[in-house]
Amino acid sequence: MASITTRTTCPYCGVGCGVLATPQADGSVSIAGDPDHPANFGRLCSKGSALGETLSLDGRLLYPEIDGVRASWDQALDRVAGTFRQTIDEFGPDAVAIFGSGQLLTEDYYVANKLMKGFIGSGNMDTNSRLCMASSVAGHKRAFGSDTVPGNYEDLELADLIVLVGSNLGWCHPVLYQRIVKAKAERPDMRVVLIDPRRTVTADIADLHLAVQSDGDSALFVGLLAHLARNGMTAPDFIADHTSGYNAALLVAEDWPVERVAEAAGVPAKAVEILYDWFGRTEKVVTVYSQGVNQSSSGTDKVNAIINCHLATGRIGRPGMGPFSVTGQPNAMGGREVGGLANMLAAHMDFTPEAIDRVGRFWGSSTVASGPGLKAVDMFAAIARGEIKAVWIMATNPVDSMPEADAVRAALAACPFVVVSDMSARTDTGVTAHVRLPAAGWGEKDGTVTNSERRISRQRPFLALPGEARPDWWIIKEVAQRMGFGAAFSYDGPAQIFAEHVALSAFENEGSRSLDLGGLDGADYATLPPTQWPVRRKPTARMFGDGHFSTPDGKARFVPVLPPPPFAPPPGRFMLNTGRVRDHWHTMTRTGKTARLSAHYAEPFVELHPADAERLNIRRATLVRLNNRHGSAVVRALVTDRQRRGHLFVPMHWTDQFASNGRIDALVTAKVDPVSSQPALKMAEVHAEPVDTRLYGFFVSANRPVLDAGYWAIAEAIGGIRGELAWFEEPTDLATWLRTAFDLPDTATVETVRDARSGRSSFAVIEDGRLVVALYTAPDPVLVSRQWAADLLEADDLGAVAVLAGRPGADMPDSGAIVCSCFSVGINTIAAAITQQGCSTVEAVGACTKAGTNCGSCRAEIRGIINARGLQAAE
Repeated sequence: MASITTRTTCPYCGVGCGVLATPQADGSVSIAGDPDHPANFGRLCSKGSALGETLSLDGRLLYPEIDGVRASWDQALDRVAGTFRQTIDEFGPDAVAIFGSGQLLTEDYYVANKLMKGFIGSGNMDTNSRLCMASSVAGHKRAFGSDTVPGNYEDLELADLIVLVGSNLGWCHPVLYQRIVKAKAERPDMRVVLIDPRRTVTADIADLHLAVQSDGDSALFVGLLAHLARNGMTAPDFIADHTSGYNAALLVAEDWPVERVAEAAGVPAKAVEILYDWFGRTEKVVTVYSQGVNQSSSGTDKVNAIINCHLATGRIGRPGMGPFSVTGQPNAMGGREVGGLANMLAAHMDFTPEAIDRVGRFWGSSTVASGPGLKAVDMFAAIARGEIKAVWIMATNPVDSMPEADAVRAALAACPFVVVSDMSARTDTGVTAHVRLPAAGWGEKDGTVTNSERRISRQRPFLALPGEARPDWWIIKEVAQRMGFGAAFSYDGPAQIFAEHVALSAFENEGSRSLDLGGLDGADYATLPPTQWPVRRKPTARMFGDGHFSTPDGKARFVPVLPPPPFAPPPGRFMLNTGRVRDHWHTMTRTGKTARLSAHYAEPFVELHPADAERLNIRRATLVRLNNRHGSAVVRALVTDRQRRGHLFVPMHWTDQFASNGRIDALVTAKVDPVSSQPALKMAEVHAEPVDTRLYGFFVSANRPVLDAGYWAIAEAIGGIRGELAWFEEPTDLATWLRTAFDLPDTATVETVRDARSGRSSFAVIEDGRLVVALYTAPDPVLVSRQWAADLLEADDLGAVAVLAGRPGADMPDSGAIVCSCFSVGINTIAAAITQQGCSTVEAVGACTKAGTNCGSCRAEIRGIINARGLQAAE
């Protein structure tokens, strides 16, 4: 029987790539980019390409649980509804809360928001989108009168100047990065400016990199506004006819000449002048910004400082120009559309008397919330204080992703009633739940998502629901019915929910609200193509090009922005920046299941400048302890001049499921932007010190171990598990430790080699020519090739000598550390292409090895290898 291909949408970042998913006869799923989807035109990044490898049922939550014991759906739903109803009756509606996620589909979000704000009558529904996009929302609303992104992805290809601010596009949004790379190759005059404290892989395409200090980007754009005015580079007619507040904004900006900007930003004045000159003299400019802007205690002001410059030049809503917010989650925008943030009611309506009345009449409810609820940080603080007594967490992992994450864990542990809906059975948040509900995952879910360019796309199911898993919308509506709201929640499928969402967006909307999906009324949900809103009459590619905005007077508002004072940690402290790596996503509940995505970075690490490492006596690949009053973490040292002195970078992905002490958001202070309440996840103060490590280790194993060591980090490998180890006290007997950790039977033979002079040891257990476990230890970081050792798990007819040697023989070449995750190409393979095949360009290496020919996120690393080999040859 022929396989059926389903058109769906990737569940990772806000690019919203179209995916072709084809189940195979052997149970696997073939994944390809959809060449007809306008977000990606067939491209996929490493994460998207590996989606088929994340669909196993290993680690899935398949049945409802009450207090850790399997229960029926009726028992679990009755417990949730009854406890919520009892809590509301006793303490009022504000004693309960829902915390959602950009992983929810729009239909899921809609039903959850309707339940909380429409019928429970509390504003206490917020979402993890508060952690990534709230400042963009607030900035848009202050400037435009609505949360509306003006442009689209095509503008990135049409622009003559792209300014990337706080966005490592090459790793976090690789498909957009590749669209820019292609456009730049076709139009050599196109320029790219990167504004980022780190020299990320995105700098590979930058004509200018401004390595600003934290929050220095505010001063850059405030000074740019003054420069534009001072040099006659503004659009006076546009300002007069279509904006208000220009003089007030300029009055503040005039105090920021280039020299002051350069000092505040921590960059050379010459670099500032070049940026200003390019911006002023280039008509088609797109400013792309992401978490480096949003995740700040002054994030909303940063957004408005950027928008001010585009309003002053009239460069907005036209091809190839405008401010562009790139979202971090697949449905951050869809959640905002339906009111998923605590300060929004529904359909982009705020808590005004008129909107409350309108939504109440539409929903047929007299108990619509009368005002905003608690936003993420305040919500968990209220849980800690005992004010919120029942919370429902959907499709997210706040015990790891929230700032002051240890306090969040403690709050949930003390909360009288915690419900968690998730597809994963192994999360740090799930441990705190009284009731766990098995939710459908990607490939099983049916609904819509909205990407960063306002494009609504369908996620379609191609897999059967496993076990007793159910869609989130179904779970929510069942609870709502049991709470007594049955008539308003009698949905029979996501199409009916979407139709109601469409109708509410158009209800009593004669152009007063930019979100208007009226044109989709009666649309065939099953075949709905990717569509940009608003669609009252037809899909709209760009907004505000006609100079009309969503404010009462139709004019955009300039917002005066005063840059914050330069923030430098006190002596002995570092500025900690958190973020993402190329191949992992959020807290790794999906990407952590595939060996391919774990091969590039398999453990938590800290980037620090060589001068800082030398001062602290931190050697490469040793362990570093980071701590402050909120918590601590132990991570691997990655010493690199990509990092600013005094600054550290640690990825946010690792949890207690993958590392002994890698939850980096436990160290982040819950300081928020005063307008958006978005946490400053880029700006924690930490102390750093080397860890006194007695012994390091590395292992590969066919089975998952239970590890007892001072430090450990595990990752998937093909055929088993790989892991890093360290002991802070000398272990008494490693052979005994090995037997215990890996649950070896007494009959297992542990082969051992020890070099007394160096202190290095190797251990191996082999059964019938197959590797069961190999362990390598040394007083210094173990030098064994990780990829070679992991490949041993798939080898046949192994002998102990080959394993214990800790290095490949001539019959087993070592591809080296993985550089290209899309095709699993290692550094040694790339080096051989350079030295033996004469490949001197990234394109030539790609033609020889396929490395860098899919998502392109590794191209900068490949170029670095080429340059290093060239330097070695010259020497």
